[in-house]
Amino acid sequence: MSRRALRRLRGEQRGQEPLGPGALQFVLHDDDDAEEEGPKRGPGGRRPRGAGKEGVRINNRFELINVEDLEEGPVVNGERPDCLLTEAGTSGNKRRSQSRSTETKRDGEVADKEGPPEQSNAAGKLRKKKRKQKNKKTAAGEAMENGLEDIDRILERIEDGSGSSHPGPPPLSTKRHVLYVEHRHLNPDTELKRYFGARAVLGEQRPRQRQRVYPKCTWLTTPKSAWPRYTKPGLSMRLLESKKGRSSFAFEHSEEYQQTQHKFLAAVESMEPNNIVVLLQTSPYHVDSLLQLSDACRFQEDQEMARDLVERALYSMECAFHPLFSLTSGTCRLDYRRPENRSFYLALYKQMSFLEKRGCPRTALEYCKLILSLEPDEDPLCMLLLVDHLALRARSYEYLIRLSQEWEAHRNLSQLPNFAFSVPLAYFLLSQQADLAEQELSSTREKASLLIQQALTMFPGALMPLLEYCSVRPDAAVAGHRFFGPDAEISQPPALSQLVSLYLGRSHSLWKEPATMSWLEENVHKVLQAVDAGDPAVEACESRRKVLYQCAPRNIHRHVVLSEIKEAVAALPPDVTTQSVLGFDPLPPLDTIYSYVRPERVSPVSHGSTIALFFRSLLPNYTMEGERPEDGGAGPNHNQGLNRLMLAVRDMMANFHFHELEVPLEDNPEGDGEWD
Repeated sequence: MSRRALRRLRGEQRGQEPLGPGALQFVLHDDDDAEEEGPKRGPGGRRPRGAGKEGVRINNRFELINVEDLEEGPVVNGERPDCLLTEAGTSGNKRRSQSRSTETKRDGEVADKEGPPEQSNAAGKLRKKKRKQKNKKTAAGEAMENGLEDIDRILERIEDGSGSSHPGPPPLSTKRHVLYVEHRHLNPDTELKRYFGARAVLGEQRPRQRQRVYPKCTWLTTPKSAWPRYTKPGLSMRLLESKKGRSSFAFEHSEEYQQTQHKFLAAVESMEPNNIVVLLQTSPYHVDSLLQLSDACRFQEDQEMARDLVERALYSMECAFHPLFSLTSGTCRLDYRRPENRSFYLALYKQMSFLEKRGCPRTALEYCKLILSLEPDEDPLCMLLLVDHLALRARSYEYLIRLSQEWEAHRNLSQLPNFAFSVPLAYFLLSQQADLAEQELSSTREKASLLIQQALTMFPGALMPLLEYCSVRPDAAVAGHRFFGPDAEISQPPALSQLVSLYLGRSHSLWKEPATMSWLEENVHKVLQAVDAGDPAVEACESRRKVLYQCAPRNIHRHVVLSEIKEAVAALPPDVTTQSVLGFDPLPPLDTIYSYVRPERVSPVSHGSTIALFFRSLLPNYTMEGERPEDGGAGPNHNQGLNRLMLAVRDMMANFHFHELEVPLEDNPEGDGEWD
């Protein structure tokens, strides 16, 4: 705000003089002439002070301050004086209306006394015009209100009609609502504002946003000024089909993007990150290169650069969205079997991991729901093994309970160890809240105890590792019992051991509260009483464990690889650990749908001899003389190059000298004596 506005806000105006008779005079013209000529200027090309203000000086100091200046007012004592300005504005408007009414009365009196009859007629015309404008505004406002009322009535009729025409439980619409994604929760600043305040989060970002020159606004990331200028890299999205209210989309690569993809694969095979850096200099928004280089930066403990590269990849893919593709509807599908779509899945997962480490579990939960909504039936990244952990960390207990209730019928979520333990924990933490009624608290506590007893009966091998993670020593009755002893952990199938280790390695910190541990101890003793009493549910759970957890599917192995939890990675089967796992495409589906195939490259080594293969393994850049890598053929000097190489090896071997080490003789303190 300028100094003049501040001075007027404080009441320190200069040049406040009483109104004179000359200030109330109007220079009136015909309507057409006044519109054509406009306000007249004084001598020297300057406009007089009274021009454009109907010849009346303004005495209200709040009238000269615009509404925009009031919204962006100064900060006083760490707070913006919005309330004071709004009150001052309302009082200023009242005073302004009163002053205008009195001034119009004075104008009429002065015109009747001093002015000619033409001026009085013109003043009357002005009053009529003002009245007509006011009547038009009031009529438009009434029309808007009536229109809004009509819209509300129509919506009420539609809701009433839909409710009456579809009795009983709703069909699959509730499934969409469970996976509903809110745009505002995709921005981590929304969660950080709730923790630290908007002033601390956006204090340094406001001037930077004004200088942004990016083509479109995005929901997943905020473009940064340090990024390279965005140009379309050849990535697009097309609509495959739309049926039963669901739309299937797929990313597409242009010919130029396909050539860049081939160069990227060659750079990955070279095992040299600098080659990917060189590729990004020419194609700064190639998605797979950004994701692969992000992993390299993360391994080198450069978390900020790794996160920035993932955000740039998300921005590149969001700029390629189809106009009908929606992040929040829950009805858009992306087939993971297509390699072009996998980059979007992996970019979302990596961004979600960074948000969780950054301390934004609510935003990470929204990303988890988004990944799950892209293909909820197949769940290629097995996000059901993670959504419970994020919901508990974000304290979204009601959402976790609702998800388990609505998906239990068709997904059997209670058979997963993470849901079997997280849902009763959510009930227990919900019962700890003080804003619930006593009856509701008791029922929630009973539900939590019942579910945790079922989980301990179904997965007894998870108790001892959980107590070990939490640094809690069990009592002798629990440690010495055969049901929770070492045999329970050893006898469970390998697939179940992998799921249990994955859950405990990720969520054991949620059980460290003293109140939670005492509640768990109470229910453990109840389970032991049921086991000693010969409850038939114990044998039923044991038979189910032997049948259900024979072999883990491929999406669970893919999730374990992406999670990088040591305990779970160590439990992977040998058929997964022996094969090469690529960071940009971990464990691709066996039924992959390829839209284009990489051309076969003829390696020059394939035409060489065994010795050439050996030296190629030692020196990857080795090429024999007369041999060109691009065509894979050997020249006429093939034997000469090999002979020179053998001579060099002989000279190198001849330079090795083995020195005989002289072993010093130990001094015998007793002296050399003869054997008796």
